[in-house]
Amino acid sequence: MGTEQKVAVITGASQGIGAALVKAYRDRNYRVVATARTIRPSNDDDILTISGDIADRKTAQRAISEGMARFGRIDTLVNNAGIFISKPFTQYTEADYSAILGVNTTGFFHTTQLAIAEMEKQGSGHVVQITTSLVDQATAGIPAALASLTKGGLNAVTKSLAIEYAKRGIRVNAVSLGVIKTPMNPVEAYAQLGALHPVGHIGEISDVVDAVLYLESAGFVTGEILHVDGGQSAGH
Repeated sequence: MGTEQKVAVITGASQGIGAALVKAYRDRNYRVVATARTIRPSNDDDILTISGDIADRKTAQRAISEGMARFGRIDTLVNNAGIFISKPFTQYTEADYSAILGVNTTGFFHTTQLAIAEMEKQGSGHVVQITTSLVDQATAGIPAALASLTKGGLNAVTKSLAIEYAKRGIRVNAVSLGVIKTPMNPVEAYAQLGALHPVGHIGEISDVVDAVLYLESAGFVTGEILHVDGGQSAGH
């Protein structure tokens, strides 16, 4: 296949924000490598699906190597996969810790390391992390220490990588979210969750997609933590 079309790798791509990002990048004529723990093969020849645990380096290796073999390039990586478990800090189990760290941090490390290695060869690329504004504004009613530990780390490494690769044509940004209408949040909780945001309601998946696509097209923006959170990070 020709290699003139750009290629995006999207993790956590089977539903919600990830699935919407796959569609959005295809609508922009990108070819897409879509990976998730369980994901069905696509009828679209320009979508390559990779099923596997993102915490396992072999999944990241398959996503990048098979993407390169199929499409010949990697232009964008969206680190969308994430786990959120809200518990009082002393009630987290080792299994909770392992699961959250594995997806949120280890999965990011493996996939981003391999993707950037390919981006370096072509002298261009873009990496985007999906994080949370609970990192900036902790909320008493939502204990989220492990989200802060892992997603806060992603905010920090976003800036570090942006500077490390600024002169090599690779941009690195993050989108920091409030609560979004996804399958993770039950409809009956929308009103209660909306009250946690200064604007009085939760966000739509389209809000996240619009933010990622803005960063995709914003060639002078790198090291940015773009808050899509209904004002949460600004204050309460």
